[in-house]
Amino acid sequence: MAVTAPGFAADWVAPDFNLPGTDGRNWSLAEIAGTRGTVVAFICNHCPYVLAIVDRLVRDAAQLRDEGVAMVAICANDPLQYPEDSFDAMKVFARRHGFGFPYLHDAGQEVARAYDAVCTPDFFGFDSSLRLRYRGRLDESGRLPGTPDARRELLDAMRLIAATGHGPEIQHPCMGCSIKWRES
Repeated sequence: MAVTAPGFAADWVAPDFNLPGTDGRNWSLAEIAGTRGTVVAFICNHCPYVLAIVDRLVRDAAQLRDEGVAMVAICANDPLQYPEDSFDAMKVFARRHGFGFPYLHDAGQEVARAYDAVCTPDFFGFDSSLRLRYRGRLDESGRLPGTPDARRELLDAMRLIAATGHGPEIQHPCMGCSIKWRES
């Protein structure tokens, strides 16, 4: 089911985490954080919205990394309901798409809840002090293939944040598949 993330809620600090990565090690937020900013992206392997943007996400993450902005992706979907989002499947997905950033498994879903993530993809852009400055989409494409002239909203926002410490005035919320929460 498609859902839209809530609007931007300014100036809260990124909750810390320590999660296993597809690269075989555990990662904390402090280990990942960039000197000029950090993007925390909630994604999964099967969502058509993620599949539509994953290659552009990898491209933009590489550009941002070169500019001192780090990226981390987290999958919190329940793999019992969606085996294609299992930790083993995450490893294959990260390798297939050439992730140059950690891809972490939030098996307990505590991190997704702490961030109030609601969909995949859901992007949170933080300044160098890990204060939220952007909650928006990668670009306007949604589930469609990106057009060559699509404004790179996440990239532009993080460049602005890195340069000024402030996010853009206009932020369009993400839209994607709902996070697949474990049944209680």
